[in-house]
Amino acid sequence: MAKQKIESNRAPQPIGPYSQAVQAGNMLFLSGQIGIDPESGKLVQSSIQAETHQVMQNLKAVLAAVGLDFSAVVKTTIFLSDMGYFPEVNAVYAEYFSAPFPARETVQAAALPLKARVEISMIAIR
Repeated sequence: MAKQKIESNRAPQPIGPYSQAVQAGNMLFLSGQIGIDPESGKLVQSSIQAETHQVMQNLKAVLAAVGLDFSAVVKTTIFLSDMGYFPEVNAVYAEYFSAPFPARETVQAAALPLKARVEISMIAIR
């Protein structure tokens, strides 16, 4: 099975040797996104809610690059720099999904790239 690199110029470019997403068959694997504003190149830090919204907008842009939206997402992973952010991140995240919700885990990480407070990765299906 061949894999295809997926890119969106409406999401931040990778800061390392990875793709924004890779499609393999009918599966789309989205790399973790942090709250970088693709226009300014800077991390949104005004609030955890604003940072989380930017993360979700970045993921939305990558999904849109292949004609998908959040309804195609079957699995997410949320990484938090502090589990104390869980209620605020969860509330923002819930604005982007409807039932049936994707499977998910949320974990605290010792540190995230660029001192981000939240990072989210996804798996979607066509």
